[in-house]
Amino acid sequence: MMKVKVLTIFPEIFPGFLGYSLTGKALSEGLWSLDCVNIRDYAFDKHGSVDDTPCGGGAGMVMRPDVLGAAISANYHGGRIIYMSPRGEPLTQDKVKELSREESLTIVCGRFEGVDQRVLDAWNIEEISIGDYILTGGEQAAQIMLDAVVRLIPGVLGNSESTSDESFEDGLLEHPQYTRPIEWEGRTVPEVLLSGHHKKIAEWQHQEALEITKRRRPDLLKKYLDSKRV
Repeated sequence: MMKVKVLTIFPEIFPGFLGYSLTGKALSEGLWSLDCVNIRDYAFDKHGSVDDTPCGGGAGMVMRPDVLGAAISANYHGGRIIYMSPRGEPLTQDKVKELSREESLTIVCGRFEGVDQRVLDAWNIEEISIGDYILTGGEQAAQIMLDAVVRLIPGVLGNSESTSDESFEDGLLEHPQYTRPIEWEGRTVPEVLLSGHHKKIAEWQHQEALEITKRRRPDLLKKYLDSKRV
């Protein structure tokens, strides 16, 4: 079982959408656990202050290292500590696979202008980004990352082959998918998918994956083709 601990000033946000569908079922079945810690519980004043003005000036507020550090110290029990940050390492499917093998994860959700660098350095916290954009807080990013990670925990997906043809699994975007009815509003399912010829179907799916990756993510296609030349 993977043990997840989230440090946040909004614990009520969790589990959010993680409490539904496959991740929610896995949570109720004990395939992973979620413990949310309110950082404000470790504040030093009656107002529960967790932030202060940035040294050197600038807009916004910064989460204090003494408060956040106290919260981490009281709740960290081993494993990796992750801070959701737009300047962090990009979250990729390879990173998701790596994290899904961990026994425990501690996730720090920042707010305001971020957290004091000293607490990141003191705890050797790794920073992960879900994309090149800014959110109001790390909670949303943490939930997205956890959704991707939890679904790869053994036993969460009913069919172990469910992820084998997904985008990024082999370095390409996924081929188009179709289902019944065979004809819909004048559009039909490609004939090859109805042929029952598994080799031809696999060839079609691979070619479609190549084409869609070429159009939408040429950077991924280049990486894929380079890997085949090694």
